[in-house]
Amino acid sequence: MLSLLLMLVALGLMITIHEMGHFLVARAFGVGIEKFSIGFGAPITQFRRNGTDYRIGWIPLGGYVKMRGDSSDQEEETDANVPEHERFDGKIWWQRALIVFAGPFANLILGMLLFMLAFSFPQKLEDLSPVISSADGVWAQHFVPGDSLVAVNDKPVGGFNRFLLEFASAEKPTITYHRDNKELQLTVANADKDSLMRSLIPRVTTVVGEVFSGLPAWRAGLKPMDKILMVDSVAVTDWYEMRKLIVNSPNNEVILRIARGEEEFERRIKPEENVAVGQERMIGISQYMPISESLRHNPVEAIRLGAASSVNFVLMNYQALFNLVKQPSQLKSSVGGPVMMASMSSEMGRRGAGSLILFFGSISLILMVMNLLPIPILDGGHILFAFIEGIVGKPLPLKVQSFLQRIGFAILITLMIYAFYSDISKLFLRFIYTR
Repeated sequence: MLSLLLMLVALGLMITIHEMGHFLVARAFGVGIEKFSIGFGAPITQFRRNGTDYRIGWIPLGGYVKMRGDSSDQEEETDANVPEHERFDGKIWWQRALIVFAGPFANLILGMLLFMLAFSFPQKLEDLSPVISSADGVWAQHFVPGDSLVAVNDKPVGGFNRFLLEFASAEKPTITYHRDNKELQLTVANADKDSLMRSLIPRVTTVVGEVFSGLPAWRAGLKPMDKILMVDSVAVTDWYEMRKLIVNSPNNEVILRIARGEEEFERRIKPEENVAVGQERMIGISQYMPISESLRHNPVEAIRLGAASSVNFVLMNYQALFNLVKQPSQLKSSVGGPVMMASMSSEMGRRGAGSLILFFGSISLILMVMNLLPIPILDGGHILFAFIEGIVGKPLPLKVQSFLQRIGFAILITLMIYAFYSDISKLFLRFIYTR
């Protein structure tokens, strides 16, 4: 309950910053602002300055800005004496488009800043054991299953991914590895580095590392450190073998036999396609990574990584939305509401402040992505109306805009109800399996 409340308050702050973006650009273009409110409901405190009522409401779940001459506002401007240059609807189309765009842009800036801040915190990195499961091609002459990678150019490597990073950045790297308590070395030419990196496969057990909120394995009650023993009665000891059996199963659902401590039990799980990974079916688990280390970035690296990661995150979300349009059947597995976000924020909080800040930055970026969709009533719809006016030379008739906005409102309400239904149904299944 506390996680849900904190999530709603954080979401309210992000919405307030969104409205602040509209407010600042509207003021810059000379639009009169009637009200600017942080929160909703009866005001805790309020004051008036330069013709604007500023207030803080009792319900901290968002905020709003009321501009003069905003015909999309349900409380339409009634004062006929408001000068044309102070009215939102009196501005030329590109100014109105910029005022509307300023809200999502504020969420973009906030998301980027939170990403940068998150990368300035110590990052907990998890890694696979640097033990070889197999090597392909010519490299099978040098590495056998069970070999343990120790160092690259005498620089120790704690995990397999750390080995790959050190190996990729080294010039003419010399690999030190152990086999049956013997130390061996291999020097690799720069031209052969990519070949070796593609060839080596680390040893990964079938122990579950993370169970992703809302996905099939989470709904079925799986937990971190569960060990998968069988997939459809086939015994498994290797993660890649287990994954192949799940992904390529000819059935709609797979039967997993799982060990949890001294207990063994079975779960029937229906793999789902997910817009984030394309056509491949998944149940929503990751492998256990036993190696842990902490990495801290300097301020310059944090800024660079935060900016790049936030841009990649936005592009990935638009790609996922594009895939969702092509495959609307995936809507049920892709939509989540505030309850699911609260569950995810709780998980991130357990990983540390950096992960939690990164999660909130992701929410701010998602608000930007969703608000820019060309759906009437959302900011993207208003921007679309403005661009149509710029192209044809006159605005869409108000009756047409009003009709389209009602359709957009109905779509939005339907999605919100569906998101809550999706949250509750997933939580109900999780409750049944974990009670």
